[in-house]
Amino acid sequence: MTGFLIRLAIGMLGLWLAQAIVPGMTITGLGTLALASLLLGVVNALVRPLLVILTLPITLLTLGLFLLVVNAAMLALVAALLDAFTLSGFWPAFFGSCVVSLVSWLASGWIGPSGRFEVLVIRREGEP
Repeated sequence: MTGFLIRLAIGMLGLWLAQAIVPGMTITGLGTLALASLLLGVVNALVRPLLVILTLPITLLTLGLFLLVVNAAMLALVAALLDAFTLSGFWPAFFGSCVVSLVSWLASGWIGPSGRFEVLVIRREGEP
């Protein structure tokens, strides 16, 4: 449960930072921010893999850059599901998804696959 809450908080941080930086992206209210983070996680887990498979030829043709468009589409889908989350077009969705992805990627360096903070301890031979 702790791992889920940490990942939800990271998603909320990414969305909050994106709406603060990207013009044309607005999220009103903390509840909407939490719900948008939760929905983005669900959409990325259920819809995104199907869309990635369907768009595999164009993704290969663009050397993976089309995945940025897929991420923008997932953010736009979440915005379409929530009234208090608005995107004014493709470019706010694109740059917003880039910010959310960057924040999630940076935060994943501090948490492990279990969703908990991990500390790496290296001991040399002969040390107690």
